[in-house]
Amino acid sequence: MAQERTQAATFKGNPITLIGPELKIGDTAPDFSLNKNLLEEASLKDFEGKIKLISVVPSLDTGVCDAQTRRFNQEGHNLGDKVVILTVSVDLPFAQARWCGAAGIDRVITLSDYKTNSFGEAYGVLIKEFRLDHRAIFVLDEDNKIRYAQYLGEMSEHPDYDKAIAAVKELL
Repeated sequence: MAQERTQAATFKGNPITLIGPELKIGDTAPDFSLNKNLLEEASLKDFEGKIKLISVVPSLDTGVCDAQTRRFNQEGHNLGDKVVILTVSVDLPFAQARWCGAAGIDRVITLSDYKTNSFGEAYGVLIKEFRLDHRAIFVLDEDNKIRYAQYLGEMSEHPDYDKAIAAVKELL
């Protein structure tokens, strides 16, 4: 069974339990297998040689998650081809595709952790009580070393967009 931890994580002020390790700067990012759609999966190998900004959200159909994904999509236009922006949620791939189409998302790749929650467990963001992934940001270099990590204390708050983008730019 994966390790449980109760860092100071909350949802609307109520404590939540995160499953998995708290990854730190300098750690090698765990590989993952996430769904691009129902039949096709993606892993870290698919983004080999790229700087990766991984934006983890509980659900694209909520206000903060919507704003977070739109912000990183906008920032992505200025980061060039060496950077890939991934948004991970437990939303079904159908819902992710619908949301991206309606929002005009063109610089973010959405990946779904709905089948096994293995990303959530490996990255320490799986919320035991909801089986959703907790809001977090990870920046990985070309060799998949973590260069920036932010686990949000309160699930409904925005991440530090400027620090995450600055971490990406330092790797360019």
